[in-house]
Formats: sequence, structure tokens, C-alpha cells
Amino acid sequence: MDYVSALLPPAVMAVFFVGVIRVIVKTQGGANKAKEDAAVDAAIARVEGARQTTATSAKAEA
Repeated sequence: MDYVSALLPPAVMAVFFVGVIRVIVKTQGGANKAKEDAAVDAAIARVEGARQTTATSAKAEA
């Protein structure tokens, strides 16, 4: 019975790991992809807008 108690934790972790990988693969693409891409594009646009505003302000002060 010691071998069962020794093998059970790695087996449970392997099953959990496979489950996590499946969730990651399933959530890539599809309907979620458009929403995620739009969120990333909006965040990048905000950062670039703030950077341009800061650069413009620095030039106006100089």
C-alpha cells in the first residue's frame, strides 16, 4: 500500500496539470480572441496617447 500513497500525489498533479493545459488551449481564439485583442489594442492606444501627450508637454515647456 505504500506504493499507492507514493504514486497518488503525482498522479493527481498530472491530472490537474492536463486540465489546466486544456483550459488554456480552449480559451485561445474563438469569440474571446476578439474581445481580448480589442482590450489589448485599447490599452496600447492609451499608453501611446499618454506618451505622446507627455512628449508634447515636454516640448511646449522647453
